[in-house]
Amino acid sequence: MIKLSQPRLAAIALALAAWMPLQASAGLLDDDEARRAILDLRAKVDNLARDVNGRIDGKADKNVTVDMLNQHEQTMQEIARLRGQIEVLANQIAMAQKGQKDLYADLDSRIKKLEPRQENIDGQTAEVLPTEKQAYESAYARFTSADYPGATAAFQDFVRRYPSSAYVPNAQYWIGNSYYMQRDYKNAIAAQEAVLSKYPTSPKASDSMLNIASSYIELKDLKNAKKTMQQLVKKYPETSAAQTAKDRLAALK
Repeated sequence: MIKLSQPRLAAIALALAAWMPLQASAGLLDDDEARRAILDLRAKVDNLARDVNGRIDGKADKNVTVDMLNQHEQTMQEIARLRGQIEVLANQIAMAQKGQKDLYADLDSRIKKLEPRQENIDGQTAEVLPTEKQAYESAYARFTSADYPGATAAFQDFVRRYPSSAYVPNAQYWIGNSYYMQRDYKNAIAAQEAVLSKYPTSPKASDSMLNIASSYIELKDLKNAKKTMQQLVKKYPETSAAQTAKDRLAALK
């Protein structure tokens, strides 16, 4: 009987060489379906290795070496094919995972754009939505560009859309100023009185009273103008608006 210890050892080595890369490749896969596919591929490799060993143990003629080499070549071809399938699966999973990460990153970015942010409004901190801030700044830009009718409409729309916004007292104040700049003094007074009645603690309240007094002056109603400025000095004595009111009262005497 022919001794086949070296060929047999070669077959075992080939089987182990095929087994180890498959073990490493499996670590890359997280998808259940891909794992099942890899387990099936492993089973095929195990069967091939056992078949080769069985053939080596069961043959005792001079042709066993040639047969074994042929079988090894077929085994290596099958292993190469299986490895290719595993690489394809691993690549598909890697691409799918990257796609998920990109999707989560995009969603996170979109969510952050909708989350409230801390803003400083006239020295007071408040949570404001990005869209809310953008709408307010857009309306204010119209005022600073002297588009007073457009500013009036934009600020009124802002108040309707964001009635609970921390910007509303300011928006209401700028509505009054927009009317004033259009020489619509009666509507200017009405808009500023809304600030005083609804938001008396707003930093804009004293400025609203000064704007009311200015509107009365333009309407030649000096009695109400003086009365408003006197109330302003009494109610908001530490403000710059109160100081302006004092100066105007002195000038009107």
